[in-house]
Parts: sequence; C-alpha cells; structure tokens
Amino acid sequence: MAYAVTQSCCNDATCVSVCPVNCIHPTPEEREAGSVEMVFIDPDTCIDCGACADACPVGAIAPVDLLRGPDTVFADLNREYYETHPESVTWDALTFPRTVPQGFGELRVAVVGTGPSAAYAARSLLMSSPARLTMIDRLPVAGGLLRSGVAPDHPETKRIEDTFAWTYDHLRVSVQLNVEVGKDVTHQELLDHHHAVVYAVGAAQDKVLGIPGEDLAGSVSATDVVAWYNAQPDRDHDDVDLSSERVVVVGNGNVALDVARVLLTDPDELARTDIADHALDVLRRSAVREVVVLGRRGPEDAAYSRSELVGMRSIPGVDLLVEEDPRTTEVVDGAQTGTKAAMLRDVPRVAVDWSAQPAPGKRVVLAFWTAPVSLEGDVAVTGVRTTGGEIATGLVVRAIGYRGAPVPGLPFDPTTHTVPNDRGRVLDASGDPIPGTYVVGWIKRGSRGGIGANRACAQETVEALIEDASADRLPVPSSSARDFTALLRWHRKDVVGLRRMRAIDRAERVAGAAVGRPRRKLATVPELLAVAAPTGRWLGRRR
Repeated sequence: MAYAVTQSCCNDATCVSVCPVNCIHPTPEEREAGSVEMVFIDPDTCIDCGACADACPVGAIAPVDLLRGPDTVFADLNREYYETHPESVTWDALTFPRTVPQGFGELRVAVVGTGPSAAYAARSLLMSSPARLTMIDRLPVAGGLLRSGVAPDHPETKRIEDTFAWTYDHLRVSVQLNVEVGKDVTHQELLDHHHAVVYAVGAAQDKVLGIPGEDLAGSVSATDVVAWYNAQPDRDHDDVDLSSERVVVVGNGNVALDVARVLLTDPDELARTDIADHALDVLRRSAVREVVVLGRRGPEDAAYSRSELVGMRSIPGVDLLVEEDPRTTEVVDGAQTGTKAAMLRDVPRVAVDWSAQPAPGKRVVLAFWTAPVSLEGDVAVTGVRTTGGEIATGLVVRAIGYRGAPVPGLPFDPTTHTVPNDRGRVLDASGDPIPGTYVVGWIKRGSRGGIGANRACAQETVEALIEDASADRLPVPSSSARDFTALLRWHRKDVVGLRRMRAIDRAERVAGAAVGRPRRKLATVPELLAVAAPTGRWLGRRR
C-alpha cells in the first residue's frame, strides 16, 4: 500500500530527508524543485514505511488505499510525475549544512519578521550555530503569512505553525513583537546590538493593473480581501461590498482561487474555521452567486497549483465551469495527462452571456485568454471591459500578485520590488555586500513560491551568514543584548514578549473553543494589546 502526497503539501521537503529509499521527488537539490508546487511519491519504490507521513508538518501524506473523494486524484498525480520524470529515481549527492567552527564565540542575530521565511531562518540558525536570536515583528502576534495569508478553510496548511512553535520557546531566542523597524528602531541600532540582521518582511503590497477605472469604488485588491477575511490587525476592516451577484477576480493564481472559494463557500462551513467574525457576518448576507476568474493566457499557463484546482472542484454546492473557447478546447483536449490543462478535461465548458445575470445556483467560471482593458463606471464599478467583451459586475478583485515595499535603511530595487542581494547578502549600490545585513523570503526573491519554498531559501541565506561569521566578516556590536531590550522599552512601552504573545494565542483559542472553532481572531492591534496585558482577558462575544 504505497503512500501519496495530497492537496495540503507545503513543499518544504521535510519528507524527502526521512525517506529511506529515495522515493520522494523533486528534492531541494534537483533543478526543478523551485518551480513545482508539491513533491511526489513514487508508488513503485515506496516501501510503505510511513516515515514521510510522520514527518510531514501539514499532514499531507496518506496511504493510497485510504484516499477518498476528490483526494483520489492524487494517487494518479503522484504516479504520473514519475512517468514523465524517470530521472527522478536517482540519488542526489550528500550535502551537509554549513556550521560555524567549534569554539566559535558569541553570535547575536536579529530576525525581522515572524512568518515562515523568518521561522525557517531561525530554525536553521539555531541548529547550525550557537547564535542567540532576537525575533522582531511590527505586529503584536507572530505568524506572518500563516496567520494573515493562508485561507481560513485550509487548516491543514496552518498546521505547520506547530513545527515553528518551539522556535519562540528556545532558550537562545528573545521575542520582541509590536516593534516596527524604521519607526521604533533603526537598522543601524539593530546592528549596534547584533552581529547580523536577517530581514524576512515578505511582500505586503499588491501589484497594480495599470488600467483605467482601477481606482473606482468596487475595485479592491486581493491583498485587502485576504487581510479582511483573515483579520490582519494592521489593516482597516471596512466591509467588502458583496451585493453584486457576479464578482470578477483578475488573475488565476492560488490567491485568486482562495478568494473565489471563500466568497462562495457556505458560511456555516466557514464558521468552523478561524475566519474573521466581521467577514463571516458579511458573507452570511452575501448576494454573490458567480465568481469569474480571468486568466490572460491559456489553461496550460494558469498560475494556480494542481492541488488548489482539486480543491476548487470539491466545494459543496458550487459548480466549476470553463468558458467555452476554441483555443481552450484545443489545449485541454490535447494536454498531456497530469498537467493542469488535462485536469480540466472533464470540467463542463459553457458559453456565457456576460451582460445577463448569472445562471441559477453558485458557480466559478474560469475564463482563459481574457485580460482586462478597463473597469467601467462613473463612481463605482459596473463592469469590466476585457479583450473578449464586457462583463457586468459590481465587484472586481485584483489578484495579480504581491510586491515588496522598501525597507528603511536598506537599498531597494523598484523594478523587482526586492532588496538587491547575492544569496541573501544585501548589496549596496556598487554591488558589494553590506556587512551583517541579509534578506530571506519574498523580499529576497520576489513573490513566488509557497510556504515550503522558504526552507531552501532560508538555508541559503543562513549558510551565507555563517560563512561570513566564520571568515570574521561580521561587524562587532557595540552594545549588549540587555542594552537592546532597554532601548526597545525606552522607545515603546507596549513591546510584546513571549509571555504576552502566548497570552494572546491562548485567549483566541479559548474564545474559539467556546463556539467550536480553532480560534477567534482579534482584529485590531488595540484588542490584541489589551489581551496581552498582564490582566488581559477576552472570551469573545457571540454574534
């Protein structure tokens, strides 16, 4: 009974390292590893030991015989990967992480951010060096993308936070939350108290379409919608207007499908998740019955992953359709088995009158070869003019990707929206490394790759940092760790340490348990700080 990797795969390749027979690929060392959305198990080589299932941080691996419903397709996807990649049965050369020399003295590192890339970097530093870490975040809560980016109906993906939890409790880690670099503390002040600073600040801004009407009411970014339903505490939570029966999502990546799925899923199902209370209230009153997902290229170039497409096909009460187009028919019918295009072969194709009201029922329509030209309307959106005509709608969600923002004190490339770097070492205008300054995650490589891609990215940055430490290339801090704690308390009276961070987490979980949910998120910074206070207590209000 072979095992198979299923929908919630985070692609961090933890399972690869525990497999005794090399049957899980692509490995991080393989050329394709950075471009695929998941790993696969070779059913002909698997010896059914279950080591991979035990190691998987998100519970994505299961015996093939136990797969049910939409998950059964993953047995085929795992097998088909090896049919098209026969070279993946070979073994990679042994590699070992770089470590500092034995007897190395004190090494203090500040990690700015607490999302997956920061957690992977911290974990790598703790396991390969004697470093003492200061974990810093501008929010009073940790988690970054795991808390504010992962869709609420993906609890399996959020399980990876359990893998990171020990990082904050480590004896060599100091947690300093509710601290904003550039406002409460400068980059130079970080270096005055640490040998190195690793920035893991992500890419929090959305990309723009650059078309007429983009600023009309009813045109919103996916960044704002995701922050709204995930209760991101540093964002305004103005309600999203869901009075339009048809919503158009521009872009067809995983975030686009997340938005479509959340808008159409039965609110009673979402009520079992950690979705924001304010979003759940609006969704219960929603008029949305159809979400149109626009992709400017064909189905073979869709940006969503195959696993996300499987999830989209299994929403109770929601039909998945493809807009009829001769080019789509040609590509889908001729697609190689196992590809994204081939997975649409049995999805109904329909001709749609976009000027009319949506058909009865709830549905998602994938419209390929369709790019927006302008958003129509005087004050608010009334439609989207595309390369194929006009689609009547009152709400357009722009989901064409994220971009990084400048980091105070660091150089910034406005073209790539990243901090210029070489293997994580931040580079100055002359192309030379800035001593003690590093980046990891999306601010390093751009907004591509899911949660698991940050593991290899973090390992590369940490190896560069340790190499520089071993070669005595890091600046020597002029002040102590205790001085840094005092400096933060001088600038901010409401710094959130580990104890207060745990108090917030406990309060949200207790409030959630009272109503049968994993947690009930506090939606604003003042609410979070109130709970984090020594006497803070919040059990939530039932709505």
